[in-house]
Amino acid sequence: MEWTEWFDAEGYEIARQVLQRGIAAIFVIAFLSTAAQFPALLGENGLLPVKQFLRNPYARRQPTIFRWRYSDRMLRGVCVAGAAVAASIVLGIPQLAPSWVPMVLFLLLWGAYLSIVNVGQTFYSFGWESLLLEAGFTVAFLGSADVAPPLTVLLLTRWLVFRLEFGAGLIKLRGDTAWRDLTALTYHHETQPMPNPLSRQAHLLPRWFHKLEVLGNHFAQLVVPFFLFAPQPVATVAAAIIIATQAWLVVTGNFAWLNVITIVLAFSAVGDPAGLVVDYAPTPLWWLVIVLAVSALLAVLGWWPLRNLFSRHQLMNASFNRWHLVNAYGAFGTITRRRYEIVIEGTTARNPKEGDWVEYGFRGKPGDTRRRSRQFAPYHLRLDWLMWFLALGSREERWFIALLGKLLMADVPTLRLLGTDPFGGERPRAVRARRYLYRFTTRQQRRETGDWWTREEAGMLVPPIALGDDESRRAPE
Repeated sequence: MEWTEWFDAEGYEIARQVLQRGIAAIFVIAFLSTAAQFPALLGENGLLPVKQFLRNPYARRQPTIFRWRYSDRMLRGVCVAGAAVAASIVLGIPQLAPSWVPMVLFLLLWGAYLSIVNVGQTFYSFGWESLLLEAGFTVAFLGSADVAPPLTVLLLTRWLVFRLEFGAGLIKLRGDTAWRDLTALTYHHETQPMPNPLSRQAHLLPRWFHKLEVLGNHFAQLVVPFFLFAPQPVATVAAAIIIATQAWLVVTGNFAWLNVITIVLAFSAVGDPAGLVVDYAPTPLWWLVIVLAVSALLAVLGWWPLRNLFSRHQLMNASFNRWHLVNAYGAFGTITRRRYEIVIEGTTARNPKEGDWVEYGFRGKPGDTRRRSRQFAPYHLRLDWLMWFLALGSREERWFIALLGKLLMADVPTLRLLGTDPFGGERPRAVRARRYLYRFTTRQQRRETGDWWTREEAGMLVPPIALGDDESRRAPE
């Protein structure tokens, strides 16, 4: 018996390939989406400029390469370099080198994206940012093709999936009664942050089917995760159930890369098919020492999220350290019963009447009732997501007032974040924001009108404002 036999997880080569290449592919998306959106949202002239944020003592304590200097050019350089490194891992090139090569590259990806998340403020406050960081750090120690995958790293990856799924299941049971009476998904397909092309069809399915969905969700999140640690083939079956439930969420919603990364991580429990035999070289002592030291560190850091799982005041999507390692996860502990949307309108009229106001269109969130929702995930439209939270009554409004100011100036980078600019790049005289109640059309309404949504006004959020106005000086209605 080889002295490292207990350490080597033979029979998991496909799992390693999926984990390394899959997480790297998500890093490519994350870096490219950051390059496209970050400057307008958080850059030198963004809605919440990083330079202003870094004056805060809290911000200066965060690990980020931008602590000493930030520029949009530097940010784009980091993103391009990160996407290029991640793409090389997707192609499998570093995996042909010694194990320290993919380790170093994954740690560079983790460090670069950590630097972005730690200055991203509310636009980077989503749970899947921490999830990508933790996943990237963990799979950095899976090694190369010359040695067997380390068992401890595969187990830590399954522990990550366990926290992700079981934590989400517990937060639902502890939260909204709709999860306990099985009615949650009679609302959620319609009220989720960003519906996709099939969300309406899912919403219109029979109530009994929605109840089965909720039961299936509870089973997949509260029971199945325990079997990820069972012997094969039970662990593979458990992973397959998680993958199937996440695939249904991909089909019916736009949750950025949350579902895709969960599918990738679940492969940590999928064993190689019978007959696949890979010859590995003996595991070097230096690699064994590194992996065991990191595994011990992650095991120790796991105490805080473990305690959180069984806390009466369970935290959702919480990081217990500045490095976003071994976090608490969970989503949609509360289900909204009604869908509200913020509609931004502008006018070029000097003394506008109601018919003079025209609507700005967003890329992903509902607006025009005749427009069918599109598929964007795993790409993350950060502004559209924040607009959903704003419609729920979020108190974080500073970025939104800044957004209205940018629209008044016809700021080109800001307009590129939107789907349509009704003024073709020209400045409007005034803008305003109204709140609407949205509902999916019934099948009959769809046949009669061609609309995907119905909407009714639910009040003014921001009365008309013009350039030069402050909050006490409004443009005439």
